Amino acid sequence: MRTPHVVVVMGVAGTGKTTIGPLLAARLGVPYAEGDDFHPQANIDKMSAGIPLDDQDRWPWLDAIGHWAHGRAGLGGVVSSSALKRSYRDRLRAEAPGVVFVHLTGDRKLIEDRMSHRQGHFMPAKLLDSQFATLQPLEPDEAGVAVDVSGSPEEITERAVRALATLPDNDTDTDTDAPR
Repeated sequence: MRTPHVVVVMGVAGTGKTTIGPLLAARLGVPYAEGDDFHPQANIDKMSAGIPLDDQDRWPWLDAIGHWAHGRAGLGGVVSSSALKRSYRDRLRAEAPGVVFVHLTGDRKLIEDRMSHRQGHFMPAKLLDSQFATLQPLEPDEAGVAVDVSGSPEEITERAVRALATLPDNDTDTDTDAPR
């Protein structure tokens, strides 16, 4: 029997994590958690002011996402998180060793255009450059897949489902003594 993965939908702002995450969760039959909901108010205030977060801002946020993902081990789930740096993904894996990543990728112009049309989001488009400067794509030794964000949300979700199906079964390593 295939054990459901806990999937972290990652990528720079504007790639559609909040759109694709719930669609992917529905397709996989697992719960979805919005990564932005794990941010403390200080982080939201900082980003709303156009100030990029630093690593010290991100650690508690990543730990909270990792804690949620750990609680879903063996059950499956989808959560969004930019997870732009390898060290951030390592931090998530320290909390939830079995997570896999769906890296939403795309042309900068397409992403910037999508950001300029969204309403009510605290992340301004002017922070996109800092997001791309920070981005470290998935490395070959990281469990995950890259999925292009061109096309409709349904097309992107279908690509993600097909790509995830190519990953090995999740062994749901839940060793609580894993390094943190």
